[in-house]
Amino acid sequence: MRVRDVMSEPGVVARADTPVKTAAGLLVEHGVTALPVVDSEDHVLGEVTELDLVRDRFPRDPRYSSDAEGRADLPPGVVGELMSPRITGIDPETDVTDLVKVLLEERIRSVPVVEDGRLIGMVTGRDLVRTLARNDDLLAREISYRLSFLGGQGRWTVRVHEGTAVITDEFDSAEDRHVARVLAESVPGVLRARCAVAGSE
Repeated sequence: MRVRDVMSEPGVVARADTPVKTAAGLLVEHGVTALPVVDSEDHVLGEVTELDLVRDRFPRDPRYSSDAEGRADLPPGVVGELMSPRITGIDPETDVTDLVKVLLEERIRSVPVVEDGRLIGMVTGRDLVRTLARNDDLLAREISYRLSFLGGQGRWTVRVHEGTAVITDEFDSAEDRHVARVLAESVPGVLRARCAVAGSE
C-alpha cells in the first residue's frame, strides 16, 4: 500500500506571511491539527501545527502571577516565524510502512505529500486509522473486483475478518495465488492475505 492510497486532499494551506491568529482559525474551521506552509507555487516550506501556534501565546494570569511587569516581548506574529521545517514532504509512492515509521520516529501527526516539488495532499494518523477501520465486507468486495481480472468471475472466493483476507482459488496455480495475495494486500485496509486451493483448507 502506498501513501497515495491513504492520503487526503491538501484542503487548506498557510503561507509564510499568514498571521498566527488566521492560521489558528483555519485549524478550527477545517478540523485539522496542522497546516502545510507553501510558497506561491505550492512548494512546501514546512508545516505549522496546533502546538506550534500555542507556544508562548498565553500570558500568565496576572491575578495569580508574581510577575508584575508582564511580558516585554511579543510572540511571533506570522506562521513563517514559528513553522517547523523538519518534514517538508513525503513522496506519494512511499510505502505506508515507511510512512508509519516516520510518524512514530518524528512524533508527528501529519506529513505533506509532495510530487515534483509541489503539494498534492496530506496524510495523517487519522487517515491511517480510517483505513484500518474500513468494513470487512467492503474490503472483500474490493478484493473480489480486483481478482475478477485474474481468471474471471467465480474463480476466487474471498472472506475477510478483522482485516485479514482468506482467498480460495478454484484452480491450482501457485503463480496466480501469489499475484492474488499481492493484489489483496494492496487494498487499503487489508492487513494480510492468505491464499489456498479450494478443498485444501
